[in-house]
Amino acid sequence: MIDLEYSYLSLPTTFYQKVKPSSFSKPELLLLNQSLLDELNIPKVNPQEFISFLLNQEATDAVGSFAQAYAGHQFGHFTRLGDGRAIVVGEYVSTGNLRYDLQLKGSGRTPYSRGGDGKATLKSVLREYLMSEAMHALKVQSSRSLAVVKTGEWVQREKPQEGAFLLRLMKSHIRVGTFEYARYFGSTEDQKALMDYTIQRLYPEIKQEENQALALLKKVMLVQIELVVEWMRIGFIHGVMNTDNTSISGETFDYGPCAFMNVYHPKTVFSSIDTQGRYAFGNQPSIIKWNLAKFAESLLPLLHPEPETALQLAQEAIDEFEDIWHKKYYKMMLLKVGIENASPENYSLVNELLAMMKELKLDYTNTFFALSRDQFEEGNPMLDSVEFKNWLENWKSLIHNSTGMAHAQKIMKENNPAFVPRNYLVEEALEKAIEGDFTKFEQLLKVLQNPYQYQENLNHFTLPPPEEFEISYATFCGT
Repeated sequence: MIDLEYSYLSLPTTFYQKVKPSSFSKPELLLLNQSLLDELNIPKVNPQEFISFLLNQEATDAVGSFAQAYAGHQFGHFTRLGDGRAIVVGEYVSTGNLRYDLQLKGSGRTPYSRGGDGKATLKSVLREYLMSEAMHALKVQSSRSLAVVKTGEWVQREKPQEGAFLLRLMKSHIRVGTFEYARYFGSTEDQKALMDYTIQRLYPEIKQEENQALALLKKVMLVQIELVVEWMRIGFIHGVMNTDNTSISGETFDYGPCAFMNVYHPKTVFSSIDTQGRYAFGNQPSIIKWNLAKFAESLLPLLHPEPETALQLAQEAIDEFEDIWHKKYYKMMLLKVGIENASPENYSLVNELLAMMKELKLDYTNTFFALSRDQFEEGNPMLDSVEFKNWLENWKSLIHNSTGMAHAQKIMKENNPAFVPRNYLVEEALEKAIEGDFTKFEQLLKVLQNPYQYQENLNHFTLPPPEEFEISYATFCGT
């Protein structure tokens, strides 16, 4: 049905174990992302044949579905992990010669399940489908969702829930935790094999570098900085930025306890398991730096044979983080206010606006979108703020003396979405969907597929949540 390859199996067996998905008595294809199939030039599929294809991969010595081994720092603590409920059924190579993992998430136990059942609930799978497709439409690098399949079984969590699995697409599921696994549980040859494979698959231009390990470290730092800058642009909170959730390819993935910020505050947290606020919205830059430092540690033997020299090279690379981060972050934030001149003298404009938004408890998405239209709704606290009026006057003066308001608004509308997956709308859509009514889910998905195209008749999708919802809302890990 689909020709698959298995380049990952060229790695030493320490990095994976062959495993087949579980058998399900009554699997049912619930959602199929036809537009993504079209993008990949995958022909239209018969639903039942497609499910059978996903679940019945014929394993041989050379090929077959597998689960990946990896480790990771979870909330700062190192742990040995692996795909406990995910199985790569193979790699699809598109007509443009782009290679993607096709992974089933929630399709049963693997050798790394650690006592878990390897299953997923329908609600968690639908959530990832919705969120990952929304992130893609928001122009953020992300895993994609190809299909949702109901398993016909019940999964026991706090209460019995319908089971399902997701077919996920990524450039690669190699993560910082994969390199940590190689460093602590593999040989030097294993580490070198993983590095060579990763470079060949994701960043072949690095092969020309004299020190490939150092070049890989710097490349991964750059793509991760660019990714988290994009999270900050749209008010996204990942919720569980462990090193095993930090992809070498620079893609957002694992949409468990993620959420979108409403009222702006750097300490915003929604994840039920993040009791200390480690992964709060404003902490995401420092956490990605911390994760990259762990990546650098995992590469030490490959950076240089002399430990002291290796450590010095790693430290020098990580020391470049702050300068790169500040330049890319402020360039993005200035574009959100329509300013292309990203010189440090304009940074204060961003800082002052965010300080006012925090003090006045303003909605993050709506404030920037209103600014891009120069339309603030009656009753907005900003309109009564002398401080904001002064800021607005300075901002408009800067705009008029540079590119002009029309060009500035064009820039802002490209960088400030009108619609994001509001947490309460997501929950409402999911609750209805698991009851069998997909009307709200489909409506929300349709709106989120065009997040920068504002329409008056869709204004209710821009409304912040009821106060009582925001106070009590928490997100949970899919397991």
